[in-house]
Amino acid sequence: MEQGAMRAFRLISGEIWQLSLGDLPTPRPAADEVLIRLRAAGLNYLDLMVARGRLGDTTPPSFVPGTDGAGEIVEIGERVSGWAIGDRVISGSIVDWSAGLPTEANGRRIRGVTMPGSLADYAVVPASALVRIPDGMPYTQAVTLPIAATTAWNAIVKGRVGPASTVALLGTGGVSLFALQFAKAAGARVILSSSSDEKLERARQLGADVMINYRTQPAWDEVVLEATDGSGADLIVETVGGGTFARSINAAKIGGTVYVVGFIGGMEVTMPVLPVMVKTLNILGSQTGSTSDLTSAAKAVYQTRIKPVIDRVFPFEAAADAYAYLASGAHFGKVVVEFE
Repeated sequence: MEQGAMRAFRLISGEIWQLSLGDLPTPRPAADEVLIRLRAAGLNYLDLMVARGRLGDTTPPSFVPGTDGAGEIVEIGERVSGWAIGDRVISGSIVDWSAGLPTEANGRRIRGVTMPGSLADYAVVPASALVRIPDGMPYTQAVTLPIAATTAWNAIVKGRVGPASTVALLGTGGVSLFALQFAKAAGARVILSSSSDEKLERARQLGADVMINYRTQPAWDEVVLEATDGSGADLIVETVGGGTFARSINAAKIGGTVYVVGFIGGMEVTMPVLPVMVKTLNILGSQTGSTSDLTSAAKAVYQTRIKPVIDRVFPFEAAADAYAYLASGAHFGKVVVEFE
């Protein structure tokens, strides 16, 4: 490696994407930024969308993929206060969105999508986007918080979930499993669907109350209604999109919330409008969350002693294998890349 250079992955996007490891100049922080020595990167479905060329712009020579990252501060810009070299940190994924609602202006820069991400030795991040890693939490766990935990936390908060609530979850990816753990910490009843009996059993061990195999029971919404004496779930965390959306509407309780966080089943949905009106449903979209939301999610994980569910940890050099494994859909929980 050349002096002043760092290891970094470059991405050639497309339906058959290519990740290649090479060198890039080590970035330097501006006055309001910090330089982070990355120790772990976390992969999300968003990373696959970038890899497939459906989001972001991967053509700039300085672009580095990888949305989530965790590491320690090694250099601080001259106007930064409240942070010190050696602090262990994660960053909000949308770095300029500090709190409140997203706007066009604060939503433009997304790590690993429209700006350099985490599959490199170093990354520059605005100090305002930083969140301290909870004491004792390994980097490989902390790196699961920026997107998956924050999204799940917002679903639970905006769905007003409490001990009398029923929550329905689709699949066993990172968001669904964090939502399961947050919901159980809030005392709620959880119904979870998957195509794998093995994954359903693992979800049961995490606290899921009702398990549905949607391959043997494709009308999973009817199972949700049956399990709730016909009333439906207070919160549906809709991670699939496509053909499941109408079932989510059917499975929701009067006055309930369908929290839309994903589209692995397709970006276009067809849904009946009348039940949305009759049930006075809340259909809420998710843009992950702000840095303030990440702070709350990290605090909730720490205080409730939730252990993030990590399926596999890949070494840095095997990042391409981590992408392929995530794309296979075989994972249960999060896929993480660990730097040596």
